[in-house]
Amino acid sequence: MVYEAETHAILVRAEPAFAPDESDPDEARFMWIYDIEIENRSDEPVQLISRHWRIVDAAGVEQEVRGPGVVGHQPRLEPGASFRYQSRCPLATPSGMMVGAFQMIRLRTGEPFEIAVPAFALVSPHDVARAN
Repeated sequence: MVYEAETHAILVRAEPAFAPDESDPDEARFMWIYDIEIENRSDEPVQLISRHWRIVDAAGVEQEVRGPGVVGHQPRLEPGASFRYQSRCPLATPSGMMVGAFQMIRLRTGEPFEIAVPAFALVSPHDVARAN
């Protein structure tokens, strides 16, 4: 499933996938690979400066991840350009969720702004279905 959010004419798409070859349910290790695409739909060049992720597992354990750029890059995006990257997220439970934000700047003015990364579900085939 693809999740999308658009903020300040910057579209972020997230597509998570469970990684069974990198997971070990007997050891409470569940791994997801997620693809992120950032598309500049604005009429000005922008640059991604840093990221902030909130990751919550099925037990309610929350992690926060902050840092410069994404996967070692601080991509510059001209109008109409996009940047794609892939990363991983390990959890100790068979499901969870991620949500975040990217801190950006407008290259012409140096003005900082933030764009939303859509919340996305991390659900493995090892998760037990529950009735609400």
